[in-house]
Amino acid sequence: MVYRFNIEAKDHGKRLDIYLQSRLTEMSRTMLRKIIDLGGAHLQGRRVRKCGQSLETGQHLEVHLDQASLIPFRLESAQIIYQDRYLIAINKPAGIETQPTPARYKGTLYEAIQVWLGRDRSFGRKLEIGMAQRLDRDTSGVMVFSIHPQSHKALTDQMHNRLAKKRYLALITGSPDPPEGAFHSYLAKQRKSNRVISVSSGGKEAITRYRIVSSVGGLSLAEIDLVTGRMHQIRAHFAEAGHPLLGDKRYGGAQKYGGLTFERQCLHSSILRLTHPVSGEFLQFKAPIPDDMNLDQLRLHS
Repeated sequence: MVYRFNIEAKDHGKRLDIYLQSRLTEMSRTMLRKIIDLGGAHLQGRRVRKCGQSLETGQHLEVHLDQASLIPFRLESAQIIYQDRYLIAINKPAGIETQPTPARYKGTLYEAIQVWLGRDRSFGRKLEIGMAQRLDRDTSGVMVFSIHPQSHKALTDQMHNRLAKKRYLALITGSPDPPEGAFHSYLAKQRKSNRVISVSSGGKEAITRYRIVSSVGGLSLAEIDLVTGRMHQIRAHFAEAGHPLLGDKRYGGAQKYGGLTFERQCLHSSILRLTHPVSGEFLQFKAPIPDDMNLDQLRLHS
């Protein structure tokens, strides 16, 4: 949701938070101050995180809101899989944005890493944190970042050239036949729906290898190796095969199972294998399956 305002002469010199309180009367000043602090306010196209920012006549103001918590995400030591001078590997929780969005800077995984490393003293300063991969907000699991300029290019090149190997776990409806195989298609994005679909021409090649690990009560846990890494590749391929991910509303996945409600697509980045970009050492990072995807627990509700 986006609110847009043009600052009039009568509001010249007003504080940002006081102005918004007068315009967004359904929100408390405390809530508005939190939204500003998260980074949801944009003045003249630039993010503003100071509640006391003075407004000027003719300025354009936008306030972006999302559905996430107003309490910013912070990393805990248990979520750090690996860290040295050059790299940090994180077990990302579901529901956390990987990178800044119009609605928030503070509380994204990128910003939380800055805080963890003690590098958030000067907002807007160029930081030595490189993002070589992406995970959707509601996908959990392993992510790796470079935290030194000496490691970023080599790490990015590994990802781009498919030298790093990624394994995912997905909870899907039904069970594919055969239980082990591969999807191979060409995917293209539909702008209106923000979905990707397989097309006969003009798409990007996408190859998804899978193996069914176990099944219970109409659900299957699939182990997936990505040969390519396209946007929504896993979600689109399984949906088109008639086995959408549990909780994946965008691609037709069921939201409920055995009395439980699933607010996110059940997709987890479980293993990432790569070569250390500086030392050349082989590294393997693992993230255990989260509770909401644990079939042993779901059996109790089937």
